[in-house]
Amino acid sequence: MNNNYYAILMAGGVGSRFWPVSTQQFPKQFHDMLGTGETLIQKTFSRLSKLIPEENILILTNALYNDLVLEQLPQVKQEQVLLEPAMRNTAPCILYASLKIQKQNPDAVMVVAPSDHWIEDEQAFIDNLQMAFDYAQDQDVLMTLGIKPTFPNTGYGYIEYGTQDQNDIKKVFQFREKPDYETAKTFLESGNFLWNGGIFIWSVKTITNAFQKFQPEMYAMFMSGYDSYNTPSERSWIEQNYAGSDNISIDYAVMENAGNVYVVPAAFDWNDLGTWGSLHDKLDKDANNNTVVNARLFIENASNNIIRTDKEKIVIVDGLNDYIIVDKERILLIYPKGKEQEIKKITAIVTQNT
Repeated sequence: MNNNYYAILMAGGVGSRFWPVSTQQFPKQFHDMLGTGETLIQKTFSRLSKLIPEENILILTNALYNDLVLEQLPQVKQEQVLLEPAMRNTAPCILYASLKIQKQNPDAVMVVAPSDHWIEDEQAFIDNLQMAFDYAQDQDVLMTLGIKPTFPNTGYGYIEYGTQDQNDIKKVFQFREKPDYETAKTFLESGNFLWNGGIFIWSVKTITNAFQKFQPEMYAMFMSGYDSYNTPSERSWIEQNYAGSDNISIDYAVMENAGNVYVVPAAFDWNDLGTWGSLHDKLDKDANNNTVVNARLFIENASNNIIRTDKEKIVIVDGLNDYIIVDKERILLIYPKGKEQEIKKITAIVTQNT
């Protein structure tokens, strides 16, 4: 284990498209969404700890989820859990964590990774991460792991690199916003576009310098609390000042402005598990393409459905195609897969009226 290796594990999202399983009180990263016996955050922590010392993995999450983190990751100490008192997107929390790490170890190299993604070939992931760490340790670069697209997805941002770039580590030409379907098809056909999976690697020196250059006000604000970091007064300072930071993503704040951005095309299969449909894609299916999590299913004349219940619940389905069926305590969701992006809106309506 290299003691200069660190990770920032992002675990503050709500995952509202996985309602009613994922809720604001108990979001998807703390659920066993895949039926493997491990929650998503447990799987991600285990994966990262193959390369990074456990004590060097910081968990960034909302103050609401502190107890859930400590319960599901008993090897983690309270000082490794960074609590956001307000939701301010990814840039402020990454800067905050980076300054804490810098104060502890100015030679640190770190990965920033979501806690709720699905990665099948974990050794390939570790190999890609090691390659990025080696490069970031010696070079003044901001790096990301780009995912090779398998279809013209309109729900992801894309990373474009040079058409003639044959290097294993490629210089990023530009980040592209989520495209329409026709544009996504041209991206796929051109062969020099990757999905932006939100996994970043850099040295602590490079990322803090980038914030100082591109987000000077945010940098100055968090630096004003530097003396308190890793001390008993840190929590008080964060609670008083964090909400004053801009609400901005790391992509907009830094990555899209920088000229020293590089990408490693991923050698592993990946899914961001953003919707019930994406979960359906990654789970085992029966002969009619139905996926079942936990339920005891009796099914006829039905195809392309995903059914998830609490353990051992008996479910009988006849004549349904392309549906999401989720039973969770007081809520039963039966919803067309083709409209799954609207579940987030339904969640808000139901929450307001219950």
